[in-house]
Amino acid sequence: MINPYDEQAVELALRLKDKHGGKITVLTVGSDAVVRIVKRTLAMGADEGVILADEVFMGSDGFATAYILTKAIQKIGDFDLVLCGRQAADWDEGLVGSIIAGNLGLSLVTLAEAVDVIDGELRVKRVTLDGYQIFAVPMPAVVTVSNEVGRPRPLSGWGIIAAVRRQIPIWRANDIGADPSQVSGKTARRELIKLFIPARERRCEIIKGETVAEASVNLAIRLREAKVI
Repeated sequence: MINPYDEQAVELALRLKDKHGGKITVLTVGSDAVVRIVKRTLAMGADEGVILADEVFMGSDGFATAYILTKAIQKIGDFDLVLCGRQAADWDEGLVGSIIAGNLGLSLVTLAEAVDVIDGELRVKRVTLDGYQIFAVPMPAVVTVSNEVGRPRPLSGWGIIAAVRRQIPIWRANDIGADPSQVSGKTARRELIKLFIPARERRCEIIKGETVAEASVNLAIRLREAKVI
């Protein structure tokens, strides 16, 4: 399944295309089996899709994935904007977009709710905990897209038919000039030791006293014994 944040990034790209024109190329790192995901973005309205698949890519962490995508973006060459989902829906790390910006030496704005182009400059509305910020940045730039963008547009019947007929190119490591020593699980900067659901226990203890004052003292003593205070 497509990461919902990435699907919202495609939606934001389509809104920009509807208003200003241009061309949308969708990139994804995975296996040959992700063709269906790419074709979904084509059915939404994207112009091209490319799958980055190679055995040496297997097990890549966020840093390696960003490196692979960076090499593919550099292969494409002429671009104005790179849009990424704010984070992955599984591990919620939110690293890839920021690392791509660093690799390319471009301006970065995260958690975007809306993007527009005004007088040749990118205007990004960024979500904050208590409101929003407006950034003006030169292009090209990298923007990570938040869920406040809203629901992606529905697929059209003609779009689905056209997408089914498309052949999706697959780029291997050699095609993008990727150094095998920079990818795969062997280069991961983190190691998964254990995956589990934390156990939570609830216990109730009644603190008594002859008077309210005595009960309050007993409660304070019990809380101190439990190292709560």
